[in-house]
Amino acid sequence: MTEPPIVPKLLDTAVTALGGSKRDGQVRMAAAVAHSLDTGEHLAVQAGTGTGKSLAYLVPAIRHAVTSGKTVVVSTATIALQSQLVDRDLPRLAKALKPDLGREPEFAILKGRGNYLCLNKLHSSVASEPDSEELFDPFAASRLGREMKRLREWSSDTETGDRDEVTPAVSDQSWRLVSVGARECLGATNCTYGQDCFAEAARKRTGQVDVVVTNHALLAIDAMTEVKVLPDHDAVIVDEAHELVDRVTSVATAELTGSTVAAAARRAGKLVEEEIADSLVAASEGLTRLLDDSGTRRWLGLPDGAGPALAAVRDAAWATRTAVGPARGANLDSDAAAARSAALTALDDVHDTAVRVLTAFDEPDESKRRDVVWTSDVPQRGGGFRRTLYVAPLSVGGLLRTRLFGESTVVLTSATLAVGGAFDTVAGSWGLPRAGGGAPSDVPDRDPALATGKKPDANLEWSHIDVGSPFDYARSGILYVATKLPPPGRDGTAPAILDEIETLLTAAGGRTLGLFSSTRAAKAAAEALRERVDTPILCQGEGNTGQLVRDFAADPATSLFGTLSLWQGVDVPGPSLSLVLIDRIPFPRPDDPLLTARQRAVESRGGNGFMAVAATHAALLLAQGVGRLLRSTEDKGVVAVLDSRLATARYGGFLRASLPPFWETANRDTAVAALQRLAES
Repeated sequence: MTEPPIVPKLLDTAVTALGGSKRDGQVRMAAAVAHSLDTGEHLAVQAGTGTGKSLAYLVPAIRHAVTSGKTVVVSTATIALQSQLVDRDLPRLAKALKPDLGREPEFAILKGRGNYLCLNKLHSSVASEPDSEELFDPFAASRLGREMKRLREWSSDTETGDRDEVTPAVSDQSWRLVSVGARECLGATNCTYGQDCFAEAARKRTGQVDVVVTNHALLAIDAMTEVKVLPDHDAVIVDEAHELVDRVTSVATAELTGSTVAAAARRAGKLVEEEIADSLVAASEGLTRLLDDSGTRRWLGLPDGAGPALAAVRDAAWATRTAVGPARGANLDSDAAAARSAALTALDDVHDTAVRVLTAFDEPDESKRRDVVWTSDVPQRGGGFRRTLYVAPLSVGGLLRTRLFGESTVVLTSATLAVGGAFDTVAGSWGLPRAGGGAPSDVPDRDPALATGKKPDANLEWSHIDVGSPFDYARSGILYVATKLPPPGRDGTAPAILDEIETLLTAAGGRTLGLFSSTRAAKAAAEALRERVDTPILCQGEGNTGQLVRDFAADPATSLFGTLSLWQGVDVPGPSLSLVLIDRIPFPRPDDPLLTARQRAVESRGGNGFMAVAATHAALLLAQGVGRLLRSTEDKGVVAVLDSRLATARYGGFLRASLPPFWETANRDTAVAALQRLAES
């Protein structure tokens, strides 16, 4: 095959075919991505909204895959972007590039095994065993029955077995009864339905394509386990890279409760002698008493009684697992194999988590420990809370450094990567060395080379680029910081802040996205403002979030108040959004056990834990929230931050350096006049 055209030529072809226009930032990014894929040097790219970054990495990725014959993996954080790539961008791009490449590039989406229907579980008795809470809730049991009937009918028609194709969607409880995780799966060679397995078929498709689209969670699982989930590849492109550390941390976090131990005992109860299962039940009761007595806090060591209680769980789980025996065997039918596999998975999770907590404090130096342990109360569907024990990694930098950057060329991109104007902070959390050389800036995780001061391996060499944005921020947006308001307190939204919101929202004529630091604050503000203004106000939690966003976008007079997911997930170009309200700087909770532990680890090394962890967390989220304002080159508006600390605190400059270069003011009249002019036009 002749060498295909160079990336700039392919990008021109793609942009023309897709009806776009040439953007300098997109051209620069595509060239940088192509260089990275050619040289093997990792790359971080900050690409502002409107850059067209999807095309900027897809075009060089496709060219690399076609010319090298090796697959490129694209990982995203959100379902929305994953769907955009697979359903819109890649199909059109593949057709546009076919003439130049000599063939049509192929692509596929890969999800976790739990997203696909398991035929073995569907047709086994395991699928008819609901969780205990459904047994005592007639409504839930009735809904479960109806959904299971629909799933059985759907299983005869579906070609993919993908949960996203079930319409209307079914509950998580129903889907759990017909799906399995990777550890619970029997394996195609040991399963009666192995030849027809939907998950296996999806994996086979990904092994034959140029581009595989997946998510950060699956990327983390592939890095954390010895069993390779992703197909062979030599390059990974991480979009929404600001979310990577949090998603990997989430996958690497384990939890344990008395009820999960009891559930494992129930699963194994039919497979072992009663005395053995009873010992695990007794251990679950001991764990429940321990957690009820321990309160909700971070564990700096094993509390009184925790060692014996967790050891009892560990030993009983192992004894029960041994008694269950292997999941696979010549004399086991599919029902028996599925039951054993489900029991073993539950027992392994219980045992491994208990061991992980028991060994978390073996290292006496708190800053050198691998894991952080804490207890928290988790709300339950029927009301009340369940006390849960968590164990999470202090850092995931070492995991990413070894199992991601050490094995593939990685391109990471997002609209928000340069925290405080520099890439080092975020790159350090990924396990990469500082741009000028030296150890990563995240907390240490026992990397011998870094601990001895040796130069990192060549495969950790990386570069960075900020390709900007096509938006003229200084002419299109105003950043108004309400310096005359009192600093936010802990006693709810102050009357002065409600007055400020009323003035700004009225001037905008609705058209407001209110981003709040908590659900309680959003609801309180919505209830108060509904009595003061004539325009409609929607509030997150009062309906499906996706539908609320669509209703907000459809009516320019409507405002939408909400919390975390709206800070990053709203894309509303046009006249329906001209004011973004932010009630306070989004610092993490001061009692967040994991972030507190990370701060203390930084401080133990002589660093500034607050700036490295809390301020960085706030800067990334604040930049994402501010980014909701301008979504097209025609948009104009105001971002109003009702937290005076953005202008008055010492860290304010660091936070503002992470934001787009809006025109700034502390004069409310200026912001109000601008909003009124926009409303009139």
